[in-house]
Amino acid sequence: MNGGGADALSGHLPVMVAQVIDGLRVVEDGVYLDGTFGRGGHARRVLERLGTQGRLLLMDKDPEAIAVAGREFGADARVSVRQASFASLGGWDLAQAGVDGILFDLGVSSPQLDVAERGFSFGKDGPLDMRMDPGSGESAAQWLAHADERAIADVLWTYGEERHSRRIARAIVARRAQEPIVRTAQLAELVASVMPRGKPGGERNRIHPATRSFQAIRIHINRELADLEAGLDAALEVLRPGGRLAVISFHSLEDRIVKQFVARHARPPASNRRLPEVAPFVPRLRDLGGAIHAEADEVAANPRARSAVLRVAEKLDGVAR
Repeated sequence: MNGGGADALSGHLPVMVAQVIDGLRVVEDGVYLDGTFGRGGHARRVLERLGTQGRLLLMDKDPEAIAVAGREFGADARVSVRQASFASLGGWDLAQAGVDGILFDLGVSSPQLDVAERGFSFGKDGPLDMRMDPGSGESAAQWLAHADERAIADVLWTYGEERHSRRIARAIVARRAQEPIVRTAQLAELVASVMPRGKPGGERNRIHPATRSFQAIRIHINRELADLEAGLDAALEVLRPGGRLAVISFHSLEDRIVKQFVARHARPPASNRRLPEVAPFVPRLRDLGGAIHAEADEVAANPRARSAVLRVAEKLDGVAR
């Protein structure tokens, strides 16, 4: 959730800026890639530390974010901008030349949530879209119009950990037979209508009943977890030895992927004496401190920072010792 001070353009609050800059260990003549530009909160801080020989590569799926990047940084010779998922960063020739630091700030950004027409928010009625790139792929409304009940339930359970996934999927299929589900308010009200009432003060009363469903559908529509896995693999290949990878996650599914990726490349797998010996494990990453959380004062100023988890790893030279 590209989510300190507020961004001058949007009021958007980038999360854990100081920790990210420290983690990336920005040097004046380095090359850095922000794979989730959003509204540029982190990118601006990186650019402040770069000298005339430094380079900043900016990516985002969202054409509106890329438009902001072009307006803000298009005249700066140190900056290059590309509209694409960070999953494809390995195909960018500027990244292939080697990068000293990479940032992924995952999830949906505040501007995306705050604009009803983007269809991300159950709190603002708008077209049920949810695409980070509205010009690519099918919208949430289009997917819900044809997906079968089991597929919908699987998405709600897998990506939203929604315990009532089958009940919600059944209700969606029944409702669409009567009328198309094309508005965020329609879907939010439908989900809420079939959810059991929780105990007063319980979790179900603290969050909107459609929260998990909207998260799950958004992740599915945008292939967020598949893109994350591909982006991490690509980042490892283009990072120079000593380069840093910093990833901010906002829910456990993302963080688990990042944590397991770092562990897989930093620590040898568990051995099994019954299996024949294989080549010795050569680490490609160094885990730099595990999970990092926002400080209390940042959470107080920006409640969205409460769920943020930052992980930083350093690329090693890959040489057996």
